[in-house]
Amino acid sequence: MAKNPEAWGSRIGIVLAMAGNAVGFGNFLRFPAQAIQNGGGAFIIPYIVCFLLLGIPLMFVEWTIGRSGGRYGQHSPPFLFESLTKRALWRYVGVFGIFSTVAIASYYCYLESWTMTYVYHTIAGTFQGSTQGAVSQIFNDYIEGAKIPDGIPYENIIAFILCLCFNVWILSKGLKGGIEKLATWGVPLLILFGVFLAIKGVTIQAGDQGAITSGLEGLNFLWTPQYNSLTDPKVWLAAAGQIFFTLSVGMGCIQCYASYMQQDEDIPLGALSTCFVNEFVEIVLGSTILISISVGFMGLDSVQALVANEGGFGIAFQTMPYLFAKWGPIMGIIAGVAFFGLLFISGITSSVAMCTPARAFLQDEFHISKNKSSLIVGSAIFLWGLPTVLFYSNGVFDQYDYWAGTISLFFFAMMETIFFSWVFGVDKGWKELNRGADIRLPKFLKFVLKFITPALLIVIFVAALIKPKDDNWASLSITGWELDQTSLIGRFTNHDGYNQKWVADTLYLEESGYYQGLFDYYGDQYAQFACINEQMEEYGYVKKYKLSGQDQMLLIEKELVQAGTPIASGKFYNDSLYTSLSLLYLVFLFIIISILVTIAFKKNHYQPPKEENHE
Repeated sequence: MAKNPEAWGSRIGIVLAMAGNAVGFGNFLRFPAQAIQNGGGAFIIPYIVCFLLLGIPLMFVEWTIGRSGGRYGQHSPPFLFESLTKRALWRYVGVFGIFSTVAIASYYCYLESWTMTYVYHTIAGTFQGSTQGAVSQIFNDYIEGAKIPDGIPYENIIAFILCLCFNVWILSKGLKGGIEKLATWGVPLLILFGVFLAIKGVTIQAGDQGAITSGLEGLNFLWTPQYNSLTDPKVWLAAAGQIFFTLSVGMGCIQCYASYMQQDEDIPLGALSTCFVNEFVEIVLGSTILISISVGFMGLDSVQALVANEGGFGIAFQTMPYLFAKWGPIMGIIAGVAFFGLLFISGITSSVAMCTPARAFLQDEFHISKNKSSLIVGSAIFLWGLPTVLFYSNGVFDQYDYWAGTISLFFFAMMETIFFSWVFGVDKGWKELNRGADIRLPKFLKFVLKFITPALLIVIFVAALIKPKDDNWASLSITGWELDQTSLIGRFTNHDGYNQKWVADTLYLEESGYYQGLFDYYGDQYAQFACINEQMEEYGYVKKYKLSGQDQMLLIEKELVQAGTPIASGKFYNDSLYTSLSLLYLVFLFIIISILVTIAFKKNHYQPPKEENHE
């Protein structure tokens, strides 16, 4: 049995580190947005079912695979699988565990840097006295690299580099001296900030400091059950996706952390503790903070419209600073620091976890020191993160998040569950899971692990592959059906939007709206449209299209224009150019990792077949 070069300092340390890995932006931004988009109470029942049948079993699977492989001195997903089975297929399934973490960390660190700078700007009073439009414009200026009040030019790039350096420094300190210490201090502080903001949210009363309704109105929307959701596949898919995102399963981080555990460490108690800490933060604190405060000051209809177009990030960075300012200069600063502070802590405890599998791979297989391997991982994240930083507004973030943060993550989770139950063997896995446990798991969970969880994952994955247009599942037929543009197959075979040519001589409107005219913005010219809903009403969302001096507008102001209408002629580098190149860049990353895994296998693990003696 190989001895681990590193180890956790205590049981509470690994639980807090695992919780810090799980608790991230998904708890405070993605969960409230998903709940709002999917009908509030209509989302909760599928979410809880998915937590019980997918989330908890997957946590058990990843903890068990990690601790089992750690017995042989392995800590990275490819060779954790390699240590438990000698089949090459599973070694390359493990590549997804490194690929996902590096690719996700490359944009996650950028989002994390936003929270860091927003703590500073809150203290500096940048948002005090600003209208909601002005606060939203500050965010748009920031991601474009323009100078904002109390800031510097290209602040987004500088903040990204500083944030990444901080991640590398913590990573270089190792498990006990870096990651565990960060979690030990960070997770309790995060919860303290969250409790303070949750109390402020639920005590909002209509008429107080500009509030238009009670903060409890938003929670009533979230916690009033709507049983019709039980037959809606769209809601089930959203709930399952949120469980994956919030628990950080399917990334390889949990496997890597668990591989450093003592072999008699309690898996069921540790995994369940991690799950319930995460769920407390998500459904008690995360939903209460964002939903109660935003609904209290803006009303439910306005919040739903905002989330539909901007998601959780739209509320967090373009709206919350404006709402905090309503509490006055002192309380507004305290609330802003608490909110963006907890987001920063939740982000960095997750991002250092994402860096760990790649660092462990370099240490184990190429015997690179802790400091150098941390620097190499940080450099890779910088190189693959630059497209998101430089071309965030061109759809690169969405492309990264879809392929790395959704498809790769889900596929890896599905495959590792099949591995645990049907390759490693559920009987052997069950025995390993319960070894050293202080609590005994009910035996029906063994049935869930073998049949229910793998079947659900396969069904959800197939549903994502063949999703029909407009979620019309009644259209499924043996003669065929039209795929939705957002289905997995649809992303490969269908055009998503109207501006698909990389370089085109005509620009098309992506969403129906009113043409408001041309506007100058830091020397660049933009055509601006007020978007409209199905009732042909404006709902506050504005779409901008960048033009050059040689481009010719084909519309007149205040004209109502339908999606797909030509709006300008000239020469246009469409967002499809950036999204296509970013996808190729991700494929390049996967190929590099696969090559390194092959080299490592031949270097350290390959044993040539013995020659037969025919004498």
